[in-house]
This record gives sequence, C-alpha cells and structure tokens, in this order.
Amino acid sequence: MLEVDDVASRVGSFGFRCRECGACCRRVAEDSNLVIVSPAEVRAIMAATGMAWDEVVEPYPDFISAGNGGEYTLAWCIRRTADACIFLRDGRCTVYAHRPWICRTYPFMLVDDDLLVSECPGLGTLLSPRGAHDAAADLYRRQAAEAAEEAGIRAVYRRATVPPGKRAVIDSEGVKVLHD
Repeated sequence: MLEVDDVASRVGSFGFRCRECGACCRRVAEDSNLVIVSPAEVRAIMAATGMAWDEVVEPYPDFISAGNGGEYTLAWCIRRTADACIFLRDGRCTVYAHRPWICRTYPFMLVDDDLLVSECPGLGTLLSPRGAHDAAADLYRRQAAEAAEEAGIRAVYRRATVPPGKRAVIDSEGVKVLHD
C-alpha cells in the first residue's frame, strides 16, 4: 500500500494549484460533471447554504430494478444545470469552503494503490512539499470517507425494501423514497 509520503511525492511531481476557474464544474459531455456526495456532505452544504436536501442533490441517474416495479439507485449527486454545477456562479464555487471530497481532491483520486490524475488547467504549477503532503492526506481522508459510506450503504441495502412502483435512493442513512 502506498503511504502518504509516497502519494505526496507523486502529487508534487505533477504540481498543482487550483485556479478556481470552474472548468471541472462545467458539463463538457454527458455526466462529465457528476459529483457523487454522501449524506454527510449534503448536510454540510445544507447547513452552509440554508437550502433543502432536494435543492442540493438529485439521485444518481442510473436506477436498478427492485423486481417489484420499483427502482433504486445507490448515490446522490450535486444538482446541475444544463451547463454546470448549481454552485458555480460567475465562474466561482459558492460552497468552496464546504465542497465535497471529490471537489476538494480534484484533479487527483486514489483508486486502490494508484493515483489517478484528471486533466486540469491547474496541473503543472509548482506545489510545495507541505502542499503536496496536505493534498495526499486529503486523498486518504476522502478514501476513508468513501469506504465508510460504502460500508453504510451495504449495511442498509441488506435490509432495504423499495416500495412497489416507487423510486428510491439507498444511502448510508436508509431508503429515501423519491416523490417525483
């Protein structure tokens, strides 16, 4: 397993500084700006904005048949307009201090023991060793948060029942029936 210092070294070799340009928040292809969030992240954004759950998120777009005429999905995503994340205004993120892990760690992502790097205008910018270490630590915190959410979803899923003919989201908090 890669250690934080190993990941920090790799992150530092790419270099990065967020330009706050919003390029990662814009839709350039179908679902290119799909931001999956946990219930805890939704609640943090709700607390910061005063918005309601349904104003912040929408169900992940791929639904699975429940076998009784109902359907479910296993994640929430930040709402989007036709062009961008709803929190991108005038080229800036309005919830930057409360942004989800996926946004906080972009353009980097840990998958198993591999560091994946997405295209981003901020890559190639000199990054201090401390900045690289902080980014690597955030990647590990994100990985732990995502693992905890997945474990929570598995626990709920084992006892979940989707009402016949309804659509629902199964997350770590339970089964949330959608009111379309």
